[in-house]
Amino acid sequence: MEPTHTKAAEPSFDTITIGSHRAPVLRAGSGPTALLLHGEEGFDALRPVIARLAATHSVIAPIHPGFGGDPAPDWLDRVSDVAMYYLDFLDALDLREVHLAGASMGGWIAAELATRSPDRLASLALIAPAGIHLPEAAGIDPFLMVETLALRAMYHSPEAADAAAARLTPESEDIRLQERVTIARLGWSPRLHDPALRKWLHRIDIPTLLLWGENDRLFPPAHAQAWAALLPKARVQMIAACGHLPHVEHTEAVAAALATHMEAAR
Repeated sequence: MEPTHTKAAEPSFDTITIGSHRAPVLRAGSGPTALLLHGEEGFDALRPVIARLAATHSVIAPIHPGFGGDPAPDWLDRVSDVAMYYLDFLDALDLREVHLAGASMGGWIAAELATRSPDRLASLALIAPAGIHLPEAAGIDPFLMVETLALRAMYHSPEAADAAAARLTPESEDIRLQERVTIARLGWSPRLHDPALRKWLHRIDIPTLLLWGENDRLFPPAHAQAWAALLPKARVQMIAACGHLPHVEHTEAVAAALATHMEAAR
């Protein structure tokens, strides 16, 4: 089924207070609600997909606690805390039948949320998510690499890696450092996974799309099949000539895949 196009609203940021935390949220477009959760690479990496998905959906894209220059709140200890925070977020906005999508660490957050309240969701899309451990297909460990090398390892295209490295400016260094502290807080030990997650993934009984780069070095493609085996209604879509960030390297393909998946789940 092809996505139905609607007139898109202009993107705009607002702030929503959830408990004691003030959440910056980008809204764009109109139509069925799509909640997009960014990964450890930061919010800006999702902006091109947000812009394209807004042609067919009402996109809500928050910046996670501990990202965007704000220090991590005291209550933030693990990824499951972020998932619970976003359940409060859904309550605060009275959102149901939500199309939820997340990239990398955002995919892990999305999966944790979906195990807890699949009834709030219409569909789930996970873009190379962290969250489960696959010893036989271990990838690189970004915590053991200097920032520039870890960043370059996320890409298949040297040109895309060069462009990303060029954005590591002195002006953004404080924000990047703060975000690395948050990432370590959430994913240092155990490394980028929750040992309990895989036993609860069977609860996600909604249409689920797994998007994966064929050249992902952080979570090699065997992870896609491992996730698919644990999710009742999952299908895998591999993206050729692509590293760990399909939404950056192949924005058009990812946006089209998300829109088609969400439309089919309505």
